[in-house]
Amino acid sequence: MNEKSVKILITGLVQGVGFRPFVFRIATRFGLTGWVQNTNENVKIKVTGSDHNINSFITSLGEDAPQAALIENISVTDTETEYFAEFIILESHNVSDEITEISPDIAVCDECLLDIEREGNRKDYAFVNCTNCGPRFTIIEDLPYDRARTTMKSFEMCPVCRHEYETITDRRFHAQPVACNDCGPQYELNINGKAVSNDIKNILDHVSGYIKKGGIVLLKGLGGMHLACDAFNAKAVDKLRYLKRRDGKPFAVMFRDIDSLKQYAEITTIEEKSLLSWKRPIVLLGKKRRTVRPILPDNLTSGLNLVGVMLPYMPFHYMLFQRLETDAIVLTSGNFSNEPILIDNGEATAKFSSITDAIVLHNREIFNRTDDSVVRIIDGKERILRRSRGYAPAPVRTSMNMDGIVAFGAELTNCFCLGKGEKAFLSQHIGDLQSVEATLFYEKSIAQFIKLFRIKPSLLATDMHPDYISTRTGLDFGTFPIVMVQHHHAHIASCMTEHRLDEKVIGVAFDGTGYGTDGNIWGSEFFICDLNDFKRITHFNYIPLPGGDSATEEPWRIAVSWLYRIYGREFLKLDLPLLYKIEGEKVEMILKMIERKINCPLTSGAGRLFDAVASLLDIVHVATFQAEGPMRLESLVQNDIPESYSFSRGETIGFDGTIREIISDILNNVDKVTIATKLHNTIILTIFDTVSAIRSTEGINKVVLSGGVFQNKYLLTGTTELLRKSSFEVYSHALVPTNDGGIALGQLAVASKRRELKCV
Repeated sequence: MNEKSVKILITGLVQGVGFRPFVFRIATRFGLTGWVQNTNENVKIKVTGSDHNINSFITSLGEDAPQAALIENISVTDTETEYFAEFIILESHNVSDEITEISPDIAVCDECLLDIEREGNRKDYAFVNCTNCGPRFTIIEDLPYDRARTTMKSFEMCPVCRHEYETITDRRFHAQPVACNDCGPQYELNINGKAVSNDIKNILDHVSGYIKKGGIVLLKGLGGMHLACDAFNAKAVDKLRYLKRRDGKPFAVMFRDIDSLKQYAEITTIEEKSLLSWKRPIVLLGKKRRTVRPILPDNLTSGLNLVGVMLPYMPFHYMLFQRLETDAIVLTSGNFSNEPILIDNGEATAKFSSITDAIVLHNREIFNRTDDSVVRIIDGKERILRRSRGYAPAPVRTSMNMDGIVAFGAELTNCFCLGKGEKAFLSQHIGDLQSVEATLFYEKSIAQFIKLFRIKPSLLATDMHPDYISTRTGLDFGTFPIVMVQHHHAHIASCMTEHRLDEKVIGVAFDGTGYGTDGNIWGSEFFICDLNDFKRITHFNYIPLPGGDSATEEPWRIAVSWLYRIYGREFLKLDLPLLYKIEGEKVEMILKMIERKINCPLTSGAGRLFDAVASLLDIVHVATFQAEGPMRLESLVQNDIPESYSFSRGETIGFDGTIREIISDILNNVDKVTIATKLHNTIILTIFDTVSAIRSTEGINKVVLSGGVFQNKYLLTGTTELLRKSSFEVYSHALVPTNDGGIALGQLAVASKRRELKCV
């Protein structure tokens, strides 16, 4: 039988996902000899065998790869026939400044969960993992991904683990975090700041006991600390809110399994797939209307009809639920408002010992902190709203030269982004840059990414807003050329890059705020744009924003601004709930600010229109979390109400008629559900009408939707369906957040295009 040799190069996410053992197994299955090797650029394979077996091997590489692997390219080259005695795995090799991709953290697999139950060195071991699961990004310090370059380097493997690690046929072969009870990390229980136990059974008994009694426990997890309590205990939830200084933002809930979750949330097949995936994100689901006992308290979700749910993803979670009587716990980031999730044991003990019932720590260092990711299924697709654990740092694959570009992102919901070749490495969720701690995390993470991905900065990209911390960080970064990108252009460019669009499109960017080229606050933009530049076609009418940013925290101010615009001071005679809830002196103060144009910047933000209506409907006058008004309005919407309000479209888009008709409905006691739905329908029709007019004059058929407002399921679904019925090609975000978490990718793309065109 004739034999030949081929050399195979595989690029993509192929490190830290059990890829080399997988290659070994299928090479052995097809009777091939040769070798496989990790480099920092790719995985190299050389095999010798029959033509048929080699072809079957190559097919299996693509079809049967480990679940967390993502193969970008398989390159096969015939080479001089070379004979080998067997198939082996060679040591990793660092060959250049190029890099392979780094696996996100992977939820514990079923086989490892069985190991916890079996007699042996991993019975009741809460750090069990193998090549198919366990920590990856959170523990890696450098590439190639080997134990010596992770935070596991301080744990010397025992003989049993070493044997598994070195045995090619073992599923723990080269599993860098491999460990057991005899040699690996351990948990420790702290009460009142003192370590009291490192026996896992004792720790689990204490934690379950505290949760049963309505207590609060701090738990060190995969990418940071979490605070936990019984999700069905309203008093415990209130206590947790007070502790976190978080008045109204909904909490995420971890259920013990998919069956218990289904009792409380409506769930589709696609949503179930996301929940059960190895990424284990938080998935936003609709709460079931029928009564189930026990019920999830309203203060858990702040009365919204959505609940963020997830399933266990660490061995510790499964072991804890075996002892818990409750089917669900709140599992929220271990931090205070505006601070990043904690990762340091000492800091956690200092900050939380006196205000929690117990703290459970472990001695495996977290090198890259990551929050839980958040997704929502809209229009049949998983849409990432917060991109972190399970998703970062997998790159966004583009068709542009992104190399050496550093994009610093936005001020709120920040992620930054680095270019390497044609890949855009979008960071994990950083959060709002509104505290010293968050800024330090941001700066440290940028430095870590530059080192990890061997970035050689040559071009910087920032937002246009001069006062953003992210902008100032970019300006102070070094003596490199800087591209400043308008906020909403970056939104559209981000979505275009995700879909590999490089042409003129109609861009619709809806959010709350963004610095405009005219010095005003934008946020309802209709563009003709490409990756290089944009032309603003129209937008919502400007309205004064009394107090600037503080008005977003007190939406009643925006409602007063709208009322004054339409009625003048005559609105004070209207029988509106707002005028009974807000003191007359405060209303008068706002009116004087508007009349005298004192600290009243102009805004066209779509989110601000939703804020105003939420206050007019007596839903939210003072927001307790970001975008509360829009979220509560969406929560009211029903699908069986087709009516809408009037609006005007001239040089700009006016909603005076909308507000007048809403006021009329309020005065005529029309229910809030109807009003909220009619408002949403109005915005959908506004987008459709405006985009249709642009197509008729510009001849462009591709529409790109971006911005935080399009996290609204009803709005995005309704807009997309209406546009598709008129044969528009509609593009919206899925792999990248549509909110400001995706801005950095757009900045990166604009900078890349301008460099290509030699504009910088």
